[in-house]
Amino acid sequence: MLDSLAALVLRSVPPSRLSVLIYHRVLAVPDPLLPNEPAADEFERTMKWVRDAFNVIPLAEGVAALKDGRLPTRALSITFDDGYANNESVAAPILARLGLHATFFIATGFLDGGRMFNDTVIETVRGFTGTELDLNAIGLGCHDTEGIEQRRRAIDAILVGIKYRPEADRAYLAERVGQIAGVALPENLMMTSEQASNLARMGFALGGHMVTHPILAQLDIDVARHEIEEGRRFIEELSGGRVGLFAYPNGKPNRDYGMAAARLVRELGFDGAVSTSRGAARVGSDPYQIPRFTPWNARPLHFAAQIWTNLARVAPAYATA
Repeated sequence: MLDSLAALVLRSVPPSRLSVLIYHRVLAVPDPLLPNEPAADEFERTMKWVRDAFNVIPLAEGVAALKDGRLPTRALSITFDDGYANNESVAAPILARLGLHATFFIATGFLDGGRMFNDTVIETVRGFTGTELDLNAIGLGCHDTEGIEQRRRAIDAILVGIKYRPEADRAYLAERVGQIAGVALPENLMMTSEQASNLARMGFALGGHMVTHPILAQLDIDVARHEIEEGRRFIEELSGGRVGLFAYPNGKPNRDYGMAAARLVRELGFDGAVSTSRGAARVGSDPYQIPRFTPWNARPLHFAAQIWTNLARVAPAYATA
């Protein structure tokens, strides 16, 4: 339960706003190389606070309410990106036990044994047995890996060097990092197709997140269209129903996607789409650029303050037409 002061702060939030939380992983146990990813106990505690302070609604209902002007007081939706296996094995049982809905945006190309480039880097640095990882041969520098803090810094630096490369280069470089380090990499980080289908059977929603999680701003419009449509088609096969929601990979407006991509998502018949820009939506906000954020602080009052501060940042008006 929230303490009384934190509860008072949350109950005083502006009433006609939609908060959307974004998560990627919920870990079975804390991981020092993933310090910003909640473990199960922390996630459950946060979800209890959310349940007690907000009207938690499916994101699809939130999108519809933004359009028709009937947004519930203190509305909040929960989302996950990418399709990690622990979404189904760890997060979903917690959400189900608490009676909370969530939408899971899945990059379909990584299901059934795939691995995203960032995880290739993380798991390489985790498994590397030396104290210095020399990647100068591929232009990514030399990195101290003697301790946990050094390994965190190495991961961050390598990812910065790779993240905004063209998609093919990004995947190639990540794999080369693994090869140079001589690390055997896991193949069970992402969901199987069956796990994704199970989320739908549990009553959760599945959303589009493309096939290979590319940066839309770097793609030709026809390539982007194909990726979005193929990802949605596969998700609809897995869920047995229509997919009406989309999440922009990486999701920063004007950097990872632009207005052309937002218009494309609308033209393809999606009901709404979410970014990774901070803030909250209200009636009149663009339903194809709904902001999201994650409250990182595990202390009740600080958690409440983060939520309130985020609610004060209002999403821009409808601009996709």
